[in-house]
Amino acid sequence: MPTPSMSELPQAERGIGPWLRLLRPSHWTKNFFVLAPLLFSGQARDLRVVESALLAFLSFCLAASSVYAFNDVLDRDADRSHPTKRLRPVAAGLISTGHAIGAAVTFAVIALALALREGWMTAAWIACYLVLNLIYSMGLKRIVLLDVFAIAAFFVLRLLAGAAAIAVHPSVWLLLCGGLLALYLGFAKRRHELSVLGNGSAEHRSVLAHYSAPFLDQISAVLLAVTIVSYLMYSLTSDTAVRVGTEELSYGIPFVLYGVFRYLYLVHQRDQGTPSETVLSDRSLLATVGLWLIYNAWVLYRP
Repeated sequence: MPTPSMSELPQAERGIGPWLRLLRPSHWTKNFFVLAPLLFSGQARDLRVVESALLAFLSFCLAASSVYAFNDVLDRDADRSHPTKRLRPVAAGLISTGHAIGAAVTFAVIALALALREGWMTAAWIACYLVLNLIYSMGLKRIVLLDVFAIAAFFVLRLLAGAAAIAVHPSVWLLLCGGLLALYLGFAKRRHELSVLGNGSAEHRSVLAHYSAPFLDQISAVLLAVTIVSYLMYSLTSDTAVRVGTEELSYGIPFVLYGVFRYLYLVHQRDQGTPSETVLSDRSLLATVGLWLIYNAWVLYRP
């Protein structure tokens, strides 16, 4: 697919516009995983702890933008064959590869420097995230199944960094829930790419040649089941549940059920498989996430 013409590009292409699309702050919603340990730790009333968690969140946002910029450089040729990704600034020739790499390095250094203020462990998890992303970009993304397991690992690293920042030990059930949910979102994204790109999907992402829609649907069904069971176990047996002293934490399961089923509906009915875009564009899903947060905050922090 050729480089897009000027008429196809967004109107605001001067100044900060292309840089915002390169660094993708709208995708920072994924980094709210960093704040999950804060919510469930019961320490969200402590301003010092909240500050530490927010600094870790900011560090991960900068690290994620570093990864986006670097990946756009590596994927610029493949992106030109994608119906929407060909409009990305590097693929479209709006930002040079040198400037994009410079931004990636700068953001990575700042992210690690900020994380070090909260301790070496937080910085170490972010460093692992950056290194794993490099391995993913250089070859892991072309290995069937392992490509999505790597994506899930990115989310687990967010949980670990958030826990390290506030000096709490993360529950294995919380890590399992986060990892399984990320696996589900990752495989749903692969299905979305197959649906959108059709027969040309392997030209954009070579690993898609090894996937099929029925296979991905089977995986999604299994992951939905084990994710829900894992969340129920967390809400009943984790240290957080024990601290609450009742089964009330598990009563939030209807929000979880509706949320994952709503996402499944969107993937199949509307071909919306990109997690960040789906969450931000669907009011019902946003409302469900908000109600789930409010309910858990009420259970954990009520007088």
